[in-house]
Amino acid sequence: MPAQDHRYSDAEIEALWRALRERRDMRHFLPVAEAKPLPEGLIERLVLAAHLAPSVGYMQPWRFIRVTDPALRSAMQAQVESERQRTAAALPTRNDEFLKVKIEGMHDCAELLVVTLMHGREQHIVGRRTLPEMDIASVGCAIQNMWLVARAEGVGLGWVSFFEPQALGDLLGLPEGAYPLGILCIGHVPAFYPRPMFEDAGWGKRLDMAQVLFENRWPEGALPTPAAY
Repeated sequence: MPAQDHRYSDAEIEALWRALRERRDMRHFLPVAEAKPLPEGLIERLVLAAHLAPSVGYMQPWRFIRVTDPALRSAMQAQVESERQRTAAALPTRNDEFLKVKIEGMHDCAELLVVTLMHGREQHIVGRRTLPEMDIASVGCAIQNMWLVARAEGVGLGWVSFFEPQALGDLLGLPEGAYPLGILCIGHVPAFYPRPMFEDAGWGKRLDMAQVLFENRWPEGALPTPAAY
């Protein structure tokens, strides 16, 4: 029998590469009062995309909380702002510069989702016995799926990680063992950034392939990427 050709068409492959190239961590959103409604069923499609992600041991560790209470959103934003200030204070040399960088769009975005790890994760040991953090990697894959679908549909998504996990977990009533990993801001944007926003703000640039792809062994003399502060 002839070998099966499992390759996508050129147009389909290019569409995938376009989404990869143009995906951005968005922080600037059109206020809901000024923006058209989000596409019907978008949130459900984003969560479905996340749920199609690979997960270690097929444990599917992701859980999502859709935040619709304005008071809860405000309380979450206050926690994020508090952590933003603590992060700035911890930077050795660029604290004032960091404070000028917008790190979230929680006030303007149309939808807010919190992504958490499930509770009871310790019972899942396949693929995690020596690398228990693989559940976090699995959730990262899920969020990447959401990012790509959102970009394909012309909607911005921003991943906010400036919070103290226990405080946010308490605010959301998470059960013991559940762990928040991100606040996702979702909404229409004025424009997608031409480059990652932190790159344009002077906090680094995308590394060359030679800095990330090695053969057989770690190259002698390879230096760590310097911190951007």
